[in-house]
Parts: sequence; C-alpha cells; structure tokens
Amino acid sequence: MALEIGKSKLTLEDVFNVASKDQKVKLSSFAKIKIKKAHDYLLKRSKSGEVIYGVNTGFGILSNVKVEDQDLAQLQLNLLRSHAVGTGEPLSREKVRAMVLLRASTLTQGHSGVSVKLVEALIHLLNSDITPWIPEQGSVGASGDLSPLAHLALVLIGEGRAYVGGKLISGKKALELKKLKPVTLGPKEGLALINGTQFMAALATFAVLESERLFRVANISSAMTLEALRGTTTAFDSKIQAVRPHPGQIEVAKILRDLLGHPKKSQIANSHEDCGRVQDPYSLRCIPQVHGATLETIRFVRETVEREINSVTDNPLVFPEEGEILSGGNFHGQYLALGMDYLAIAMAEIGSISEQRIEKLVNPAISDLPAFLIEKSGINSGFMIVQVAAASIVSENKTLCHPASVDTIPTSADKEDHVSMGAWAARKCLVVIKNVERVLSMELMAATQGVDLLRPLKTTPKLEKIRSDIRKKVPFFEEDAPFYESIEEMIKIISYY
Repeated sequence: MALEIGKSKLTLEDVFNVASKDQKVKLSSFAKIKIKKAHDYLLKRSKSGEVIYGVNTGFGILSNVKVEDQDLAQLQLNLLRSHAVGTGEPLSREKVRAMVLLRASTLTQGHSGVSVKLVEALIHLLNSDITPWIPEQGSVGASGDLSPLAHLALVLIGEGRAYVGGKLISGKKALELKKLKPVTLGPKEGLALINGTQFMAALATFAVLESERLFRVANISSAMTLEALRGTTTAFDSKIQAVRPHPGQIEVAKILRDLLGHPKKSQIANSHEDCGRVQDPYSLRCIPQVHGATLETIRFVRETVEREINSVTDNPLVFPEEGEILSGGNFHGQYLALGMDYLAIAMAEIGSISEQRIEKLVNPAISDLPAFLIEKSGINSGFMIVQVAAASIVSENKTLCHPASVDTIPTSADKEDHVSMGAWAARKCLVVIKNVERVLSMELMAATQGVDLLRPLKTTPKLEKIRSDIRKKVPFFEEDAPFYESIEEMIKIISYY
C-alpha cells in the first residue's frame, strides 16, 4: 500500500520503508488543497508588484536586488545551477530516496507557495525509481542543505545526473526513460526545493534507526560476554536500579535479567554460584548505567528527528489564512547538528565499553579461559588481534566524536554568519555507528567462542538460540584462521537483530 503524504505525520519507519523497501508514495487530497491555497496566494502577491524575498529578489546578501518579471523564471533556474557544487562520494540510493520523500513531505504542508505539480514531480522520482546523484560534501547546514538539495532539484528540470537501474545517466535521459517531463519552475519554486534540512534529516533518520538496532545487539553481546566470563548478575537486581531511577538504566537491567534467565540461572551460572566473586569489572557491572544512558539519548534524538521531518524548513513561508509571507530561519540545522553530535557520543560509548569486554575475554588473568580464547595458545594467537582491531576502531571514534556543532564559518558575504554544520555532524555520526557495529560484531563473536569453551555447560535458552544461529555461519575456532571473514559474517548476522 502506498504511503499517503500530507495527511498525517511521518515516522522514521515511514521514511525507511520508502527509502529502503521502495514503498510507493502518493499525495493526499487534503495536502493538494493546502498546497494550492498557498500557491495561489503567493502568485497573487507576486503579481501585485510587491518585492518578496526569493520570488523577485536575489538571494542572501543579494536580497536587495530586485529582479524584473521577465527574468523570474531564469532566477529560479540559475539558483539551482549555481548551488549544485557538491563534491565527494555520492550518497547511497536509500539516503537519496529519503531526501526526496522528506523534501516532498515538507512542501505538502502548504507554507512553501509551490504548485501541486512540483510536489507530484518529486513523488514521480520515487515511484519511477529515479535516484538523483548527490555528492555528500558541500552543506554547512544553514540556509538549508543548499548544495545537496540543488543536485536533487536539477534532475526535476532535466539537468544534473541520476541513477536508473543502477546506471548513472543524465537527468534529462532519466526523465525520458521514465516518460516524465522536466518541470518548469514557477515563482519561489527553485528556492523552495533547496531551502531546507532534508539532507541532514535523511541521514539522521538512518542514524537513529541503526542506533536502535545496535542498542539491542549491545545488550545481547554483553549478556553473552557475562556468561563467558562467569560474571555475577547481582548488579542487575531491580532494587539497585530502583534507587537510581533513570528509565534507561531500569530498562537495560530488565533486558539483561531476561536474557540471563532471571530468576532461573543457566548451567554456566549455576556452576560458579559459590565461587566467591563479589564484583565484576565496570564493563560488566555498569552495563545498565552505560547502555541505559545511551538508550535515553537515542530516544531524545529520535524525538528531535521526528519533529524535524514533520517541519516546514524553507524560507520565506506563506501563511494564506493570515494573509502573510514571512521571512525567518527554519532552515537552520542546529537541532539536528546537536542531536547528531549527541548521538555519536552516546553510540561511541557503546563501542568503548564493548571493546573493554573483549579485552576481558582475551585476558586469561581475568577470564579464567584459555589465553586469547584459543586452546592451543602460543602456536595460535587466537583472538589477540581481534581486540587490537576493536581498540583501533574505538580510538577512531573518539576523534570522530569531536562535535561539529560547535564550529561555524560565516558564509554568503557574512549574511549567513552562524551555521550549524549539521550535515557533517550527521555524516560522521553514521561513521561512528558503523564502527560500533564492527566492534559489537567482534564482541559477540568472541563471547560466543568463550561460551563454547565452557562446554558441556550451556547458557540460557535465549542466548543458546543466538549462539546456534551464529554457529550456522561462524565456526568455533580450534586454531587460527582469517578472522576478517567471520567478522564480515557476524555483521550480516546482527543486521537482523
């Protein structure tokens, strides 16, 4: 069933379904009414000879330059052409599709002054599987994601580049192949297409969804590690959480108790019930406190991103009911910039504590397991360099977590004097998240090896099921092997969690 936009609020899952599962999109009749009302009002005001920013003026510091009526169409075309200055690697198909959907959705709210035809043209790109070629670099995250959105908009007018069937061709050829006509831009329509936060919002959508998935993986991998290290579950007792009642901490402790079979213990747990160990290292004992803090961050950022994808972020804005056209700054990406920096830090901590659990697994002085999780250590190095690789990735994340949002460089002849750098914040947040995925894959692989070294003792039914799924793809290591192959398999396995 097609997603009907302009009728109700978008969710992150809606964006994912269109972007990654190719769900069709249609424009609601309710949205058409709102769009037309704002468009008609803008045309009425523009025909009166009134000077309106972005309609019959230049842009930025050139806003004091009046543009004559015969040049208005050229004004919008020139805007798209001049702003398409992106560079770097192209965005993935999924992220571009998310951008197109979000750009169409924000225009449905009836405050941008565009035509119904323009919004439908964006929807045609999605439903016809035309993916604009959009380089990832070029936006400072204020006045909107001007450069990436300009690359998107060029395809609508039969310029730029696009992918069709995985092949990169001209925007003109892409439209011809799908029997679509180039859009003729009306007043303000070029500006409405590029003034907004849809580049960073699209990336932020994927960042939140990936973080939620990896949060689930982190709880599984940490529970498996606790079993392999024969740790105590005392620190997860509900009474401990109740006297420091952070919701995330309480929830994580409950998840761990569930994974670890509370109140019924596993064979592994029963085997060391009287071992005398009172406390585990922080990387085990403080899982609820660390993972819980990240969980609350993810939820906060999700709320921010969902609010943003349902916002109107161009300028100026049209309010036909009130009879006003107002210039403001809804295109500024500070909310997303701060949110992406915050999420990157929170997810880096998940990777950091995971790496320390790997270190405990390979360290025989702590684990009471064979050195580096291999029975014939010495001739075999086992998981020694798995931990080294994880440490290198965690260190990389520490550098990437320097916040982008604290930086600003004045642009546009100092007219745009404070920018968010939200585009870079979102891009590097996704790199941090991908790095965390790799570290968690390493931990879960190592923890499963550790659990197998305790055979014939078994862990809990839930963790045994996960162990069984892993062993279908990743073997128990009796001797050294190229670990990178198994890490790649582990990444595939946890992609379904």
